Amino acid sequence: MSDSQHRQSFEVRDYECDMQGVVNNAIYQHYLEHSRHEYLKTLGLDFAELARRQINLVVVRAELDYRRSLTSGDCFAVLSRMERISRLRFAFRQQIVRDSDGVLILEGLIIGTALNARNRPFLPAEIEAILG
Repeated sequence: MSDSQHRQSFEVRDYECDMQGVVNNAIYQHYLEHSRHEYLKTLGLDFAELARRQINLVVVRAELDYRRSLTSGDCFAVLSRMERISRLRFAFRQQIVRDSDGVLILEGLIIGTALNARNRPFLPAEIEAILG
């Protein structure tokens, strides 16, 4: 498991909120995905470059535990950590934490793998090196 943890800062935009004035539940997945892509960049992996090489990183499972809600204007961070969970799968453990009070908003476990040009699961050398 990688001990590296990534922090990505955000601010809630008003159009991300639903009629109840809180962030729509689907929007949280956008926050998590963007954070994963930025995290991969810090590890030397460019999601778009991998795709150009016909290495497609895919999500195979997403578990999200919603604890509290964010509202328009809230500043928050997504914390991400990557770890190996099997020979062909890796996971991102992610949390969303509100900046103003440190309250945990969401906990997520996102499980993924890579697919090669034949659409077969594998882990490219770059990911193997990160996961150790």
